[in-house]
Amino acid sequence: MTDPAPQIHSSAHEALAADRFRRSRGRWRLIAFLAAAIAILAIAGRFLLPGEASGERIARVTISGTIGTDAQRVKLLEELGDDDKVKAVIVAINSPGGTTAGGEELYEDLRRLSEVKPTVAVIRELGASAAYMTALGTDHIFARRLSIVGSIGVLYQHINAGKLLDTIGIDLDKVASGPLKAEPDFNEPMSPEVRSSIGALVGDSFDWFVDIVAERRNMEPSRARTLADGRIVTGRVGVEVGLIDAIGGEREALLWLESEHGIDKDLNIAQAWPLPSGNYGWLADFVSGSARTILGLEGRGPVVLDGLVSLWQVEPIP
Repeated sequence: MTDPAPQIHSSAHEALAADRFRRSRGRWRLIAFLAAAIAILAIAGRFLLPGEASGERIARVTISGTIGTDAQRVKLLEELGDDDKVKAVIVAINSPGGTTAGGEELYEDLRRLSEVKPTVAVIRELGASAAYMTALGTDHIFARRLSIVGSIGVLYQHINAGKLLDTIGIDLDKVASGPLKAEPDFNEPMSPEVRSSIGALVGDSFDWFVDIVAERRNMEPSRARTLADGRIVTGRVGVEVGLIDAIGGEREALLWLESEHGIDKDLNIAQAWPLPSGNYGWLADFVSGSARTILGLEGRGPVVLDGLVSLWQVEPIP
């Protein structure tokens, strides 16, 4: 009689070997897939990385979200001015504004760039406050008919949490070198002296803003000041009152560059700003940007504004 034990033992070994082979084959398939994906990304990166365009081109600088000072952006705009292959710069704007210093820096940088290259602003959905200040730095301003523009003004907000602190039994005290040091304090209302000091700060920034509106839009200062009451207007009204030049988008901006400066409208447009986050940062930016758009979080980074701002609306910090 044949002993079945060796047959069973042999079958178990064969089954185990077959299982190991299947797993090994699956791992090698995964490794091969990953290697192919990396190779494809490497090739794509070689030819498609932002900022690596060669030949004559038009650079696009995108200003979105909250505007602040940025040393990298300053350097990038200087480099665009020095690059002979960059024939013009389109500044695409979609922003409610930002800090007064950030708007001033961007305005001044664009004015220097405009001395050596044609520049044109295209306001997409929103170009208000410091973002409108940015547009003033270019040679020509386009906006959609229903874009929101304007909001010429400066803002300083103060929270008085004194009653809340009293309710929970917290009393704050301080020693300061002068009556206006570290004022206004969040545990008490503004005194007349503090309000006057802050008012002078806001007024000085506001006067400068109104002056550049009058200068860049060829307006009488009194006319510019009339429009600088903080109002927002549509692009259509912006054209009527002289805040922007024409209705349109990037297509119209390219046609303007061709008609006014003889620049071929079919030149390649290279995205110059914002900079990619790394060698393959463009891929991460695309993926994370798409995810943030799907979730409705586009342009809502953790930005805290502390101090004087030129902003259409200050979003509450979550």
